[in-house]
Amino acid sequence: MAARGTDGMSAGGVLTRPVIPLRRLGGRLATAAGRGRATAVTLAVATVAVTALSGWLCLQVYDQRTEARRHQDILAAARQSALNFTSLDHRHYERDSANVLKGATGDFKKQFAAQTGELTKLVAANRSVSEGQVLEAGIARADERSARVLVVADSKVTNKAAPEGQSRTYRLQLDLVLEKGRWLTSDVEFVG
Repeated sequence: MAARGTDGMSAGGVLTRPVIPLRRLGGRLATAAGRGRATAVTLAVATVAVTALSGWLCLQVYDQRTEARRHQDILAAARQSALNFTSLDHRHYERDSANVLKGATGDFKKQFAAQTGELTKLVAANRSVSEGQVLEAGIARADERSARVLVVADSKVTNKAAPEGQSRTYRLQLDLVLEKGRWLTSDVEFVG
């Protein structure tokens, strides 16, 4: 064997490589292969974890958007119901009361429908006009099928007794239920 310098060159200028025994070479290959498998397994586990986390996050975003949309629908229905309930005019009471009934269901609908005949006479006799305006509305509780909404509404009421009009403020608690894709008022209570 020719003498080698520290730079791996032989005295004659020929590049020589150190001789590695076959057993040692096999050990190095086995170690490298083990590391490759460990890296592949680690990458596979990381990929599964990232995919699961991404799926979970997408589901959370979807749920939040669904809930936000449901709350918007509930508030819109409650605002419209309160507006219909506080805006009644003797000149077209039949249409106005029909609007209240369109957004109603259950006992509230039955009670309002039962009183419509008497209310029609009373509103006509007094020449009543009520112009409602919803000031605030907030959800007290809600789930997929029902909700309770608190509404503050103002109304200017004119009639024979008050031809110049009177301002009235209403604080209403509306219970709503989801029926056939629509939020309908099932109960109205005056609160405060």
